[in-house]
Amino acid sequence: MKIAIIKLSALGDIIHAMVALQFIKAQRSDIQIDWIVEERFAEILRHNPDINQLLTINIKSLKTNKINFFRQVKKVRGYARNHYDLIIDAQGLIKSAVTARLLGKPIAGYDIHSIREKAASWFYDVKVSCAYDENTIDRKALVLSSPLGIGISKDQIINKAPFLFFSNEDQRIYDFLLKDRINIIMVIGSTWDSRNYPIAKFITIANNLKENCLVVWGNEEEKSKAEWMATQSKFIQVMPKLDLNSLKALIAQSDLLIGNDTGPTHMAWALNKPSITLFGPTPVSRVYQTDINKVVKSPSIVNPFKLNKKDYSIKDINEYEVIELAKSLLPLVLKNSS
Repeated sequence: MKIAIIKLSALGDIIHAMVALQFIKAQRSDIQIDWIVEERFAEILRHNPDINQLLTINIKSLKTNKINFFRQVKKVRGYARNHYDLIIDAQGLIKSAVTARLLGKPIAGYDIHSIREKAASWFYDVKVSCAYDENTIDRKALVLSSPLGIGISKDQIINKAPFLFFSNEDQRIYDFLLKDRINIIMVIGSTWDSRNYPIAKFITIANNLKENCLVVWGNEEEKSKAEWMATQSKFIQVMPKLDLNSLKALIAQSDLLIGNDTGPTHMAWALNKPSITLFGPTPVSRVYQTDINKVVKSPSIVNPFKLNKKDYSIKDINEYEVIELAKSLLPLVLKNSS
């Protein structure tokens, strides 16, 4: 059986969907899995042994180059020559549903009551019911497994094997990792400013933990913030610009990650690395909490059906709560490294 999974974006959502692959392959080793993804996120999926082909498109480019529309349509129609037995739209948007239809039929996806862009469900032949405000990871696991007649339990997800892989990473990352200190990754940026924990509080966390804190960044503004942080704490180092492949490698070699609700932070969960995810205007139902993966939520109430980008309550999270939570995880870190 040959299937195509469509999950185009965003980074964190792609990671949350990927967890299902190992369980699908374990129960149906005969299935060939191809994954269609936006070019800029392809590296997060690369080297995964459960993916047979990684196929890219560039829908984002259409915002600035309308002529590219026909090029992308032609590209997807080329992928349709793979003659898939089933196409699963794990995105649930009009753009992903149209992409699925260009690939062929039958198409599986969320039903009209389980989806934000309800018109997308009109494109699906097999419809999966799962409340929109349910845990994001459970939703992705269900839409990918149910059309195949496979079940994935919460216990399986909690006890998952790491599922991000890397090769030929930037060797500079090893110059920043210390053998005589706990290595803590700090993720200070995200797509919304209101999702960003104050960098002054990250500094306080670093100065209290007194370990090797490595700040990663994705743009020049974040880089400038990271460089200022390093001037305020001898425990902070600024990482060089890393692609997703090398970021996977860095997090895999680290001991703990503390960061905003954003893709790089969720990579720690995918790699079975201890983490603390800081939530403000987004719901904690986006993640699984485990013995080593914890969350701290601001006091605001979040409506998962209508997120408030003006909710800056993340700044109200007490940094000492984060510090104490990090300290509670350190014995587990030391145990795993011994």
